[in-house]
Amino acid sequence: MPEQPIDAGASELEGSVRIFVVDDHPVFAYGMSSFLESIEGFEVVGRAGTEDDAVEGVLAAQPDVVLMDVDLGSGSGIEATRRIVRAAPGIGVLIVTMLGDDDSVFAALRAGARGYLLKSALPDEIERGLRAVAAGDVLLTAEVGRRAIDLLSGARTTGPVVFPELTHREREVLDLIARGLDNQAVARRLVLSSKTVRNYLSGILAKLAVSDRSALIVRAREAGLGQDAAAPHPDPG
Repeated sequence: MPEQPIDAGASELEGSVRIFVVDDHPVFAYGMSSFLESIEGFEVVGRAGTEDDAVEGVLAAQPDVVLMDVDLGSGSGIEATRRIVRAAPGIGVLIVTMLGDDDSVFAALRAGARGYLLKSALPDEIERGLRAVAAGDVLLTAEVGRRAIDLLSGARTTGPVVFPELTHREREVLDLIARGLDNQAVARRLVLSSKTVRNYLSGILAKLAVSDRSALIVRAREAGLGQDAAAPHPDPG
């Protein structure tokens, strides 16, 4: 279950920015909450550490902004963002994560996030980001903005792809799964953690509305992925 919403009581200031913190590392979540509470005009109204708890807690607390990690212990912050924005479009989501790869950035933006910062961001950058998202603006760092422009410029000349709703990285994961590799083998091949592969798989199943791994493999092979599945590449031990 998500943590109970934090009751600001009579100290609640009218016009303050109400924030919900989502991160699967309790030390980071509590530390970030304490930092935000020290800023005038900010209220932390709840915390959660899993995808389902985040969605449940956010929809109950109705904050102005959700500070969302991507890689949650159970589920995906990107999928949590998609579910939150679908149910409550007025709630802004600001991603703050260790993951700075293009796939994570653009998957988050496609899911409806209004901003993306790395956990290496300075405190004043996080404060400005939260205020911007609360005001309805879109916040990208200069680096992320340049990469967005580069990607969009390249996309104009790119032909149709299989499962366009998936990111490039998700298609890589799906192709290897369709070849018969398990999560650990996929993780080694793509130099990812098994946890990250599980999160990608969860997102792929949700996006393609497929119930389980076996059905996913069938659909992927029908679409042309994993064509050499009968003889997968040797996987380094």
